[in-house]
Amino acid sequence: MNQSSKLYINTKIGNTFFFEISIGISGNSILLFHVLKSSREHKPRLTDMPIGFLALVHLLMLLVLSVIATDMFIFHQGWDDITCKSLVFLYRFLRGLSLCATCLLSVLQAVTLSPRYSCLARFKKKLSPCHSLWSLFALCSVYSSISSNLLIYIVITPNVTSDHLLYITESCSFLPFSFPVKYIMSTLFIFREAFFIGLMALSSGYMVVLLCRHKRQSQHLHSTSLSPRASPEERATRTILLLMGFFVLISFLDSFMSFSRHMFKDDPIFYCIQIIVSHSYSSVSPFVFISTEKDIIRLLRSTCERIVTI
Repeated sequence: MNQSSKLYINTKIGNTFFFEISIGISGNSILLFHVLKSSREHKPRLTDMPIGFLALVHLLMLLVLSVIATDMFIFHQGWDDITCKSLVFLYRFLRGLSLCATCLLSVLQAVTLSPRYSCLARFKKKLSPCHSLWSLFALCSVYSSISSNLLIYIVITPNVTSDHLLYITESCSFLPFSFPVKYIMSTLFIFREAFFIGLMALSSGYMVVLLCRHKRQSQHLHSTSLSPRASPEERATRTILLLMGFFVLISFLDSFMSFSRHMFKDDPIFYCIQIIVSHSYSSVSPFVFISTEKDIIRLLRSTCERIVTI
């Protein structure tokens, strides 16, 4: 039996894979619908554009992943070279968009939370949803330019089993990098991830400092027996900080598992576990945002009550 054929008979991993995809698609669809609806009814907030774009990117990414998963768990005739290159590159491009949108969301929330006397306060009046969109495209251009050469190394899996190819799907594989290319690409990838994650860490640290300072001021103005309710900005900041921490954790786990896969024997089952772990952020993040929106909770609660009464 071919090693990659293990995935066809491993129903537990396949069911977990498609369950995570279906949950993520449902959550991101609800979040995207809510952002579009609230933007038409009210004045959009500075972070509405990145949140809506992040939900759209995650929705598209999970849909592309569901197509790729059919070549991992379901028997079919296979793909040609153009289909392999297009699907794999589109999937990786959408993953880059997810990172850029998450990074921009963290920075914009730090700007929104900054006090009047800070150096970031001057950007509050200048920033708009249009500026946010252009900033997002600029970040995505920088991120995607480093991964563009991967198209050359995506090939159709040959009929003859080869230990040099890296498994992607039953039809698609990665050609091995030569040592100079591998060294250059690894260096560029490390600097790219360090830049984006470092930017998120700086903005998140800045928001933590502002939240701690605001909490001390609130305790000074109010008695300790009365716990003042957090403002909408504070609740949004805590939500984004929670997502930033979860995103960084998933990124480190994904990098460690990817490194282990390259260093040791390539195993398709381990590869699928890596994908399940790395996509937990895109499946969980919409529900974190939904939990902070009272309108969505009321709508879901009323819908559930109607279903129960039927």
